[in-house]
Amino acid sequence: MAGKEPLLGALRAGVLRLRDGSSPCTDASPHLASFCQLLESILRKGLKQPLLGFRRRDYWHWLEQLPPGAAGSGPTALSISIEKASTCAKVLTAQGRGRYFLRLALNEKLLAAAVQQLAGTPRLLEFYDPVTSILGNEDLMEPFLSLMLVVTEMNFSLDLQNCSFLDESWLLPVCITYETVPCRALGMVLRYVDGRVFVTEVLPKGQAEVDEVVLAGDVLDEINGCSLRNAYSGQASAALQKLKGEPLSLRLLRWRWHDGGVFAPLLPYLKVLKEKEPHFQLQHGPRRTAEQEPRRLQGGRLLYNLRYLGRTGVGKYGGKEILEQGIPAVVETSLPAQEVLFDVKETEVLVQEKTSSKVLFRYAYPEISCVGRHLSSSNLFAFCVVVSPESLEGSTFDCLVFESNSEQECEEIIKRIAAGFKHTEWFV
Repeated sequence: MAGKEPLLGALRAGVLRLRDGSSPCTDASPHLASFCQLLESILRKGLKQPLLGFRRRDYWHWLEQLPPGAAGSGPTALSISIEKASTCAKVLTAQGRGRYFLRLALNEKLLAAAVQQLAGTPRLLEFYDPVTSILGNEDLMEPFLSLMLVVTEMNFSLDLQNCSFLDESWLLPVCITYETVPCRALGMVLRYVDGRVFVTEVLPKGQAEVDEVVLAGDVLDEINGCSLRNAYSGQASAALQKLKGEPLSLRLLRWRWHDGGVFAPLLPYLKVLKEKEPHFQLQHGPRRTAEQEPRRLQGGRLLYNLRYLGRTGVGKYGGKEILEQGIPAVVETSLPAQEVLFDVKETEVLVQEKTSSKVLFRYAYPEISCVGRHLSSSNLFAFCVVVSPESLEGSTFDCLVFESNSEQECEEIIKRIAAGFKHTEWFV
């Protein structure tokens, strides 16, 4: 009889496809979404619906009623996971909570335990019609549980923070974390649409434009761990105001999906957004005006292609004035320039050898005392770093010199480094 149930046959094939893929299974797996949809269809098949217009019943409604465990034994891994799903601020509906639990249960290897506990709880089994369901039918429940035991032996590593669209879809957006330094203003215009916070414009010369991460059309999902799902008007701005002067960690949901098109569940929101702001346009990339060698993409970041000219010791003073001596001193050595990839990150400056990507050096912003360029060399810039800070004779400084591709690029890099640490002095 079990073999005649098409959903079980499809689920068995889905399990095999996941097992044949890479381990652990991540959100990037091409078979994950279809597997989850099949699993959800089985959990919904034959669910009895209440009469007289009461709320529609979903599989989450029996999950949240599973017994917590034996008296006096403390919470179980299953009950803890159910509690996490019930209190997650990013899902608001029974459908969203059920889907969040399924993803959590895959990570924690708990699906079989949930099904076994359902089988041992007669009052919850009554949620299912024994004729039309799988979970309410003893002959079908057994092969389903066997498949769940197989799934429990598999490894999953799913991003549980990326869950704000589970109320609407199994499709999940591209989700990134944007970390930036303390700043007076991020330079983003925000608009609230049905509880979601959209970036409608990235302002010129603001920190967000300098960092080249945020794009108009993206959704602001979190600020320093605080969810903005179902946000009220002004909530994000108020949170940013309270955090002024502190490092920021923002979770962004990209408007562009993996295939390059618009993330489908966003389309209704974008339609409303366009009606409210007729001039709104999706931003496809950071503003670029300088014509220069294409920057190299690494880990989702754009790196500068520069030439490293060398470094020289400048003594115990690391102020901006020392650059007027340090830059010529390095240039006069006439050492061969080294092609490098230069990354101005959120917390540090990272320099890699271009051909091998080997890290040559990295300096956190507190280690940098100044940055700037020599007035007579528009494409050269340098920054001073502290060395031997624990020396009994006191700290000394080195001056590192680089050649950029244009005066505009040089100025841009200086401004980005300067924004990375407080009290930085720079000159152009």
